[in-house]
Amino acid sequence: MTEGDNDVTRILLRHQGGDAKALKDLFPVVYDELRRIAGGYMRRENPGHTLQATALVNEAYFKLVDQKAVQWQNRAHFFGIAAQIMRRILCDHARARHAEKRGGDVARLQLDEAVEVGAAAEPDLVALDDALKELATINERQAKVVEMRFFGGLSVEETAEALGASTATVKRDWTFARAWLLKELKADGPGGAAP
Repeated sequence: MTEGDNDVTRILLRHQGGDAKALKDLFPVVYDELRRIAGGYMRRENPGHTLQATALVNEAYFKLVDQKAVQWQNRAHFFGIAAQIMRRILCDHARARHAEKRGGDVARLQLDEAVEVGAAAEPDLVALDDALKELATINERQAKVVEMRFFGGLSVEETAEALGASTATVKRDWTFARAWLLKELKADGPGGAAP
């Protein structure tokens, strides 16, 4: 664990303990990482997306610090939830745009080689969100692994720590979830073909 990891965890624990100043101290420490996560999301969006990475970071941060029921465990837990919130913000934004255009061009998300899902897969964000929700009904932990690894950019070790699971379990879940999502997203494409 790096010093930065310790700082985030320490600040989260201060906040949890009732220190009102902790949130003011947290933002500068987590901003760069939140920006990196948001940048990863935005690179996968179509050019000309109306939501900017800075706006995504700010909206996600305010939603993060407004979480009353969360018992922050550590840095990985914080960024795992940050990834989940950013995904929800982008999906809500995509659904709103889709509704406005009545079936127009929905934001596309490239499942790139970094996550080894397959270079041919290009599901839209709404379809991926729907598939993840379906996966969560089958295996909630596997859906969380995808959120943390793919959307949050967390390592296998960080994901295991955030979920309280072994790295072997996370690797297994990651492998199964990627294969299941790819199959589901291909099945949802026109005529059963990959979208």
